Amino acid sequence: MSPEHPVRTTVDGRELTVSNLEKVLYPSTGFTKGQVIDYYARVAEVMLAHVMDRPLTMKRYPNGVDHKFFFEKHVPDHAPAWVHHKAVPSTSKGEPVDYPVVCDRPTLVWAANLAAIEFHVPLWHVGRRRVLPAPPDHMVFDLDPGEGTSIVECCHVAKVVAEILDEGRSGCWPKTSGSKGLQLYVPLTGRPTWEKIRDRAHGIAVQLEQDHPDLVVSNMRKSLRAGKVLIDWSQNHPAKTTVAAYSLRGRDEPTVSTPISWDEIDTCATTGDPADLRFTSDLVLERIEALGDLFAPV
Repeated sequence: MSPEHPVRTTVDGRELTVSNLEKVLYPSTGFTKGQVIDYYARVAEVMLAHVMDRPLTMKRYPNGVDHKFFFEKHVPDHAPAWVHHKAVPSTSKGEPVDYPVVCDRPTLVWAANLAAIEFHVPLWHVGRRRVLPAPPDHMVFDLDPGEGTSIVECCHVAKVVAEILDEGRSGCWPKTSGSKGLQLYVPLTGRPTWEKIRDRAHGIAVQLEQDHPDLVVSNMRKSLRAGKVLIDWSQNHPAKTTVAAYSLRGRDEPTVSTPISWDEIDTCATTGDPADLRFTSDLVLERIEALGDLFAPV
Protein backbone atom coordinates (compact mmCIF):
# COMPACT_ATOMS: atom_id res chain seq x y z
CA MET A 1 0.00 0.00 0.00
CA SER A 2 1.25 3.49 -0.82
CA PRO A 3 2.66 5.35 2.22
CA GLU A 4 0.55 8.36 1.20
CA HIS A 5 -2.61 6.42 2.06
CA PRO A 6 -3.81 5.72 5.60
CA VAL A 7 -2.38 2.51 7.04
CA ARG A 8 -3.87 0.61 9.96
CA THR A 9 -1.27 -0.61 12.41
CA THR A 10 -1.03 -1.90 15.96
CA VAL A 11 1.22 -0.44 18.64
CA ASP A 12 1.40 -2.29 21.95
CA GLY A 13 -2.02 -3.77 21.34
CA ARG A 14 -3.68 -0.49 20.31
CA GLU A 15 -4.97 -0.07 16.78
CA LEU A 16 -4.40 3.26 15.06
CA THR A 17 -4.04 4.77 11.62
CA VAL A 18 -0.88 6.41 10.27
CA SER A 19 -0.59 8.23 6.95
CA ASN A 20 1.68 10.24 4.65
CA LEU A 21 4.74 8.47 6.02
CA GLU A 22 7.01 9.74 3.24
CA LYS A 23 5.96 13.36 3.64
CA VAL A 24 9.08 15.45 4.34
CA LEU A 25 8.71 17.50 7.53
CA TYR A 26 12.33 18.70 7.69
CA PRO A 27 13.19 19.85 4.14
CA SER A 28 16.85 20.63 4.81
CA THR A 29 17.55 17.01 5.79
CA GLY A 30 14.72 15.10 4.13
CA PHE A 31 13.54 13.82 7.52
CA THR A 32 10.06 12.43 6.98
CA LYS A 33 6.88 12.06 8.98
CA GLY A 34 7.54 8.34 9.09
CA GLN A 35 10.91 9.02 10.72
CA VAL A 36 9.28 11.34 13.26
CA ILE A 37 6.83 8.58 14.17
CA ASP A 38 9.63 6.02 14.32
CA TYR A 39 11.69 8.26 16.62
CA TYR A 40 8.85 8.70 19.10
CA ALA A 41 8.06 4.99 19.04
CA ARG A 42 11.71 4.19 19.86
CA VAL A 43 12.29 6.94 22.44
CA ALA A 44 9.02 6.20 24.28
CA GLU A 45 10.76 3.85 26.71
CA VAL A 46 12.54 6.77 28.36
CA MET A 47 10.37 9.72 27.31
CA LEU A 48 7.13 8.42 28.82
CA ALA A 49 8.34 8.96 32.38
CA HIS A 50 8.65 12.69 31.67
CA VAL A 51 5.27 13.26 30.02
CA MET A 52 3.17 10.65 31.83
CA ASP A 53 -0.05 12.03 33.33
CA ARG A 54 0.80 15.58 32.27
CA PRO A 55 -1.68 17.60 30.14
CA LEU A 56 -0.16 17.73 26.68
CA THR A 57 0.13 20.73 24.39
CA MET A 58 1.06 19.63 20.89
CA LYS A 59 2.96 21.92 18.54
CA ARG A 60 1.87 20.68 15.13
CA TYR A 61 3.61 21.25 11.79
CA PRO A 62 1.22 19.70 9.25
CA ASN A 63 3.25 20.93 6.27
CA GLY A 64 6.69 20.72 7.81
CA VAL A 65 8.95 23.00 9.81
CA ASP A 66 9.26 25.55 6.99
CA HIS A 67 5.53 26.28 7.10
CA LYS A 68 2.99 27.46 9.63
CA PHE A 69 2.55 25.60 12.89
CA PHE A 70 -0.13 25.75 15.54
CA PHE A 71 -0.52 24.75 19.17
CA GLU A 72 -3.27 22.30 20.02
CA LYS A 73 -4.40 21.85 23.60
CA HIS A 74 -7.87 20.34 23.22
CA VAL A 75 -7.98 16.64 22.48
CA PRO A 76 -9.25 16.34 18.88
CA ASP A 77 -12.71 14.90 18.29
CA HIS A 78 -11.18 12.23 16.05
CA ALA A 79 -8.84 10.92 18.77
CA PRO A 80 -9.13 7.18 19.42
CA ALA A 81 -11.28 6.26 22.42
CA TRP A 82 -8.21 4.91 24.24
CA VAL A 83 -6.43 8.29 24.29
CA HIS A 84 -6.67 9.59 27.85
CA HIS A 85 -7.78 13.18 28.38
CA LYS A 86 -8.43 15.48 31.31
CA ALA A 87 -10.44 18.68 31.68
CA VAL A 88 -8.35 21.43 33.27
CA PRO A 89 -9.92 24.71 34.41
CA SER A 90 -8.91 27.67 32.28
CA THR A 91 -6.76 30.30 33.95
CA SER A 92 -8.61 32.97 31.95
CA LYS A 93 -11.96 32.00 33.52
CA GLY A 94 -13.13 30.46 30.24
CA GLU A 95 -14.35 26.95 29.61
CA PRO A 96 -12.14 24.09 30.88
CA VAL A 97 -9.59 22.77 28.40
CA ASP A 98 -9.89 19.05 27.68
CA TYR A 99 -6.22 18.12 27.24
CA PRO A 100 -4.89 14.86 25.84
CA VAL A 101 -2.78 13.07 28.44
CA VAL A 102 0.04 10.79 27.33
CA CYS A 103 0.05 7.50 29.21
CA ASP A 104 1.65 5.07 26.76
CA ARG A 105 3.61 4.53 23.56
CA PRO A 106 0.50 4.33 21.33
CA THR A 107 -0.50 7.85 22.40
CA LEU A 108 2.96 9.16 21.46
CA VAL A 109 2.67 7.52 18.05
CA TRP A 110 -0.88 8.83 17.59
CA ALA A 111 0.27 12.40 18.35
CA ALA A 112 3.31 12.08 16.08
CA ASN A 113 1.01 11.01 13.25
CA LEU A 114 -0.75 14.38 13.67
CA ALA A 115 2.61 15.99 12.82
CA ALA A 116 2.96 16.97 16.47
CA ILE A 117 6.70 17.47 16.28
CA GLU A 118 6.97 19.14 19.68
CA PHE A 119 5.53 17.98 23.00
CA HIS A 120 5.06 20.58 25.73
CA VAL A 121 3.98 19.73 29.28
CA PRO A 122 3.50 21.64 32.56
CA LEU A 123 5.46 21.25 35.80
CA TRP A 124 2.61 19.32 37.41
CA HIS A 125 0.81 16.07 36.79
CA VAL A 126 -2.80 14.99 36.97
CA GLY A 127 -2.51 11.93 39.20
CA ARG A 128 -5.69 11.32 41.19
CA ARG A 129 -6.18 14.92 42.20
CA ARG A 130 -9.65 16.39 42.03
CA VAL A 131 -8.45 20.00 42.03
CA LEU A 132 -6.38 21.08 39.04
CA PRO A 133 -3.89 22.48 38.32
CA ALA A 134 -1.99 20.45 40.89
CA PRO A 135 0.98 21.66 42.98
CA PRO A 136 4.34 21.77 41.19
CA ASP A 137 6.65 18.76 40.91
CA HIS A 138 9.67 20.78 39.83
CA MET A 139 11.16 24.22 39.79
CA VAL A 140 12.66 25.14 36.43
CA PHE A 141 15.13 27.73 35.19
CA ASP A 142 14.76 28.34 31.45
CA LEU A 143 18.03 29.81 30.19
CA ASP A 144 17.40 31.75 26.98
CA PRO A 145 20.43 33.21 25.16
CA GLY A 146 20.02 36.73 23.83
CA GLU A 147 21.41 38.09 20.59
CA GLY A 148 25.16 37.55 20.39
CA THR A 149 25.15 34.64 22.83
CA SER A 150 24.59 30.90 22.53
CA ILE A 151 24.24 27.77 24.59
CA VAL A 152 27.88 28.31 25.62
CA GLU A 153 26.91 31.34 27.71
CA CYS A 154 23.93 29.34 29.00
CA CYS A 155 26.42 26.78 30.33
CA HIS A 156 28.23 29.50 32.27
CA VAL A 157 24.91 30.68 33.71
CA ALA A 158 23.87 27.13 34.55
CA LYS A 159 27.03 26.73 36.61
CA VAL A 160 26.36 29.85 38.69
CA VAL A 161 22.69 28.86 39.15
CA ALA A 162 23.83 25.52 40.59
CA GLU A 163 26.27 27.29 42.89
CA ILE A 164 23.52 29.38 44.46
CA LEU A 165 20.99 26.56 44.83
CA ASP A 166 20.73 24.80 48.18
CA GLU A 167 20.48 21.56 46.21
CA GLY A 168 23.65 22.28 44.23
CA ARG A 169 24.52 20.26 41.15
CA SER A 170 23.45 17.01 42.79
CA GLY A 171 19.85 18.21 42.99
CA CYS A 172 19.62 20.02 39.66
CA TRP A 173 19.31 18.29 36.30
CA PRO A 174 20.09 20.03 32.99
CA LYS A 175 18.79 19.43 29.49
CA THR A 176 19.16 21.29 26.25
CA SER A 177 16.08 23.03 24.91
CA GLY A 178 16.78 21.46 21.53
CA SER A 179 16.86 24.99 20.16
CA LYS A 180 19.37 27.53 21.51
CA GLY A 181 19.15 27.33 25.28
CA LEU A 182 19.23 25.16 28.39
CA GLN A 183 16.78 24.25 31.11
CA LEU A 184 17.56 23.28 34.69
CA TYR A 185 15.07 21.17 36.65
CA VAL A 186 14.99 20.99 40.44
CA PRO A 187 12.67 18.25 41.78
CA LEU A 188 10.59 19.47 44.72
CA THR A 189 9.76 17.72 47.98
CA GLY A 190 7.23 18.46 50.68
CA ARG A 191 4.25 20.63 49.79
CA PRO A 192 5.56 23.55 47.75
CA THR A 193 3.19 26.17 46.40
CA TRP A 194 3.38 27.87 43.04
CA GLU A 195 3.85 31.23 44.70
CA LYS A 196 6.77 30.02 46.78
CA ILE A 197 8.69 28.39 43.96
CA ARG A 198 8.07 31.30 41.58
CA ASP A 199 9.29 33.75 44.23
CA ARG A 200 12.32 31.58 44.89
CA ALA A 201 13.19 31.28 41.20
CA HIS A 202 12.69 35.02 40.71
CA GLY A 203 14.87 35.82 43.71
CA ILE A 204 17.69 33.64 42.41
CA ALA A 205 17.45 35.19 38.94
CA VAL A 206 17.57 38.72 40.36
CA GLN A 207 20.50 37.91 42.63
CA LEU A 208 22.50 36.42 39.76
CA GLU A 209 21.67 39.43 37.61
CA GLN A 210 23.17 41.63 40.34
CA ASP A 211 26.20 39.37 40.78
CA HIS A 212 26.84 38.89 37.04
CA PRO A 213 25.40 41.97 35.29
CA ASP A 214 27.42 41.36 32.11
CA LEU A 215 26.07 37.84 31.73
CA VAL A 216 22.60 37.53 33.29
CA VAL A 217 19.29 39.35 32.87
CA SER A 218 16.07 38.56 34.74
CA ASN A 219 13.80 41.09 33.01
CA MET A 220 11.75 39.68 30.14
CA ARG A 221 12.15 42.76 27.87
CA LYS A 222 13.91 41.70 24.69
CA SER A 223 15.74 45.01 24.45
CA LEU A 224 17.72 44.05 27.57
CA ARG A 225 18.81 40.59 26.41
CA ALA A 226 21.53 41.39 23.85
CA GLY A 227 24.82 39.79 24.89
CA LYS A 228 23.22 38.19 27.95
CA VAL A 229 21.28 35.12 29.03
CA LEU A 230 17.74 35.52 30.31
CA ILE A 231 16.94 33.40 33.35
CA ASP A 232 13.26 32.91 32.67
CA TRP A 233 11.86 32.30 36.14
CA SER A 234 8.28 32.94 34.95
CA GLN A 235 8.00 29.36 33.67
CA ASN A 236 7.18 28.40 37.26
CA HIS A 237 3.46 28.90 36.77
CA PRO A 238 0.68 26.30 36.52
CA ALA A 239 -0.45 27.61 33.11
CA LYS A 240 3.03 27.54 31.56
CA THR A 241 4.53 24.59 29.72
CA THR A 242 8.09 23.62 28.87
CA VAL A 243 9.25 21.44 26.01
CA ALA A 244 9.42 17.86 27.26
CA ALA A 245 12.62 15.89 27.65
CA TYR A 246 13.32 13.97 24.42
CA SER A 247 10.89 16.06 22.36
CA LEU A 248 11.93 16.91 18.83
CA ARG A 249 12.03 20.59 17.94
CA GLY A 250 10.70 22.36 14.87
CA ARG A 251 14.12 23.61 13.75
CA ASP A 252 15.96 23.18 10.43
CA GLU A 253 17.10 19.73 11.55
CA PRO A 254 15.45 17.21 13.90
CA THR A 255 17.19 18.38 17.05
CA VAL A 256 16.01 17.12 20.41
CA SER A 257 15.60 18.55 23.92
CA THR A 258 18.29 16.34 25.39
CA PRO A 259 19.19 15.52 29.01
CA ILE A 260 22.90 16.16 29.56
CA SER A 261 25.47 15.80 32.32
CA TRP A 262 27.21 18.52 34.28
CA ASP A 263 30.49 17.28 32.82
CA GLU A 264 29.12 18.08 29.37
CA ILE A 265 28.15 21.56 30.55
CA ASP A 266 31.69 22.09 31.89
CA THR A 267 33.17 20.88 28.60
CA CYS A 268 31.00 23.15 26.47
CA ALA A 269 31.78 26.14 28.70
CA THR A 270 35.50 25.38 28.23
CA THR A 271 35.56 24.69 24.49
CA GLY A 272 33.13 27.49 23.62
CA ASP A 273 31.61 25.31 20.89
CA PRO A 274 27.77 25.24 20.78
CA ALA A 275 27.95 22.06 18.68
CA ASP A 276 29.05 20.18 21.80
CA LEU A 277 25.44 20.30 23.01
CA ARG A 278 23.56 19.90 19.76
CA PHE A 279 21.88 16.54 19.41
CA THR A 280 19.70 15.22 16.59
CA SER A 281 17.30 12.30 16.90
CA ASP A 282 19.78 9.63 15.82
CA LEU A 283 22.41 10.84 18.28
CA VAL A 284 19.89 10.92 21.10
CA LEU A 285 18.90 7.30 20.50
CA GLU A 286 22.60 6.37 20.52
CA ARG A 287 23.07 8.28 23.80
CA ILE A 288 20.17 6.45 25.42
CA GLU A 289 21.65 3.13 24.33
CA ALA A 290 25.02 4.06 25.85
CA LEU A 291 24.06 6.20 28.86
CA GLY A 292 20.44 5.35 29.67
CA ASP A 293 18.09 8.14 30.74
CA LEU A 294 20.17 10.94 32.27
CA PHE A 295 16.91 12.58 33.36
CA ALA A 296 15.70 9.52 35.29
CA PRO A 297 16.22 11.16 38.73
CA VAL A 298 13.80 13.93 37.70
